[in-house]
Amino acid sequence: MTKRDYYEILGVAKAASKEEIKKAYRKVAMQYHPDRNPDNKQAEEKFKEAAEAYEVLSDDDKRSRYDRYGHAGVSGASSGGRGGFSGGGMSMEDIFSQFGDIFGGMGGFGGFGGSSSGGRRVSKGESLRVKVKLSLKEIMYGAEKKIKVKKYVACSHCKGTGAKDGTSHSTCSTCHGTGSVTRIQNTILGQMQTRSACPTCGGDGKSISQKCEHCYGEGIVQGEEVISVNVPAGVVSGMQMNVSGKGSAARRGGINGDLHVLFEEEEHPDLVRDEENLLYNLFITIPDAILGTSVEIPTVDSSVKIKIAPGTQAGKLLRLRGKGLPMYGSYGKGDIMVRVNVWIPKDVSKDEKKLIEKLIDSPNFKPNPDKEEKSFFDKVKDMF
Repeated sequence: MTKRDYYEILGVAKAASKEEIKKAYRKVAMQYHPDRNPDNKQAEEKFKEAAEAYEVLSDDDKRSRYDRYGHAGVSGASSGGRGGFSGGGMSMEDIFSQFGDIFGGMGGFGGFGGSSSGGRRVSKGESLRVKVKLSLKEIMYGAEKKIKVKKYVACSHCKGTGAKDGTSHSTCSTCHGTGSVTRIQNTILGQMQTRSACPTCGGDGKSISQKCEHCYGEGIVQGEEVISVNVPAGVVSGMQMNVSGKGSAARRGGINGDLHVLFEEEEHPDLVRDEENLLYNLFITIPDAILGTSVEIPTVDSSVKIKIAPGTQAGKLLRLRGKGLPMYGSYGKGDIMVRVNVWIPKDVSKDEKKLIEKLIDSPNFKPNPDKEEKSFFDKVKDMF
């Protein structure tokens, strides 16, 4: 299914200010708020869609990536359970916890964010964020990164239930196993029905008679896990991948949180990245610029030899097509742009100075730009 444009979802122009985006989101969110549309799956999806759009457009960095790359810059489909780029997939609890204040006091809506077939509210573990550094080679070809994450894991002694031996629990008498209680409030919009976690069992729907001695009834303990993440080729520094269910375990058998993996690009000793292109500064001597030469140009994983033509001017730009990085979400590849710099020595010996002085009056050493170079300078002049 094709994702809708975020600006279209909120009904704002691409040049809209933050305040206009916030105002538009509040209007759409109020229209499709779950309290106003009980048991309406279509309204719930539109509510989540608006929250996803607001999450991106209200953040300067995410909005910049979205404007530049579209949905590919902030989101992506998961593959084989390895996870995908975030930007969607938020639960209703995530939305209310993150943007709850924007509704002007309407508050959260209990019961969303995971429930069992019996309607019991299911808690969700903490989502975690880690930074992973990538070399240009890993960005070029994609990579599998193994990340050791310290987090809460399910207690092995009680199997995450929090009860001794995993069996010492019964149905909560307050909520009768639903994990939530319902209340009705009178607001300016009329009566609003909200659900919240049961104060007796904390939303678990069960009462524990004998707590596990190892996790003290929480069902989780400190641990760690090595997680494999498949990084697609062409990712951009600042992109974030969401690995579903690899965050901290939830107390007493709830839903695991997610792991958000933020990518950072490592600096390359020779090449500078410009989107899918790579830039390289080449320095040659005056004799090489005059007579021509062959030089080695580094690429991401090897090098290529190129010829420098006789009479090459300082500042000339050479293009090595297809030697750059792959375009994320596309089959194209960038180029390596080689900028030629002629190295001028600061100090010369007496003999070198005499040789250079002999060339001062030579007509071949008088500046005489050809038509192509004049055209280039005219273009530069027009820019100013």
